[in-house]
Amino acid sequence: MKRLLAAGCSRIFQICKCFRRHERGDRHLPEMTMLEWYRSAADYRDLMTDCEGLLLSLTETGLLHVNGQAIDLTPPWPRLTLAAAFQRYAPISLDHALADDLFEEILVRDIEPHLGQGAPVFLCDYPASQASLSRLHPDNPALAERFELYVNGVELANGFSELTDTCEQRQRFRREQEIISALGRQPGPMPEPFLADLARMPAAAGVALGVDRLVMLFTGANRIDQVVAFTPEGL
Repeated sequence: MKRLLAAGCSRIFQICKCFRRHERGDRHLPEMTMLEWYRSAADYRDLMTDCEGLLLSLTETGLLHVNGQAIDLTPPWPRLTLAAAFQRYAPISLDHALADDLFEEILVRDIEPHLGQGAPVFLCDYPASQASLSRLHPDNPALAERFELYVNGVELANGFSELTDTCEQRQRFRREQEIISALGRQPGPMPEPFLADLARMPAAAGVALGVDRLVMLFTGANRIDQVVAFTPEGL
């Protein structure tokens, strides 16, 4: 989709199937349905506004009822930086979690259950190391312009201002290849067509929203199995 932006398509979306290995749980499936949209002349703040309008348009009253709890969808929704979330909910700081390789564990265990209760919340301004495709924050290059949307403790969307610097993107891909090699795996080839088009891509932002999880929220389902036609075990 970034290559389409580079080709001159300024506002695009797709609803598609995504596949991830070893993903299975009450909110995870190896095959999921994703809504993605990108637009030029926008940043991650514009996408947050898009998300507010999208979810609000799906209700008649502006309220979403989940497990007996009313969630007010009236915008604007709170913006909570990742550093502030760690300070508020986690047993250690964000810097310590990153240094001890505990970032994902603490985020899922200690922080996510508190997010989006009563109203959706945008968890934003991720460390640069956790946003390999995002543009860095102009006021703090240690942070990336990335957000995740949470409703009732469920991560619903992931969006960011797009990195358009070809040299920086190539360096990030090389670091990823080095990490993969250090783990004893064979890294994939450098995506040269993508990098070539990235040089022509305008300033833009993109977001991916989980359709299955969205349906879960609006139907009150407790497990993702309840909102798909077939589970992997049933195929």
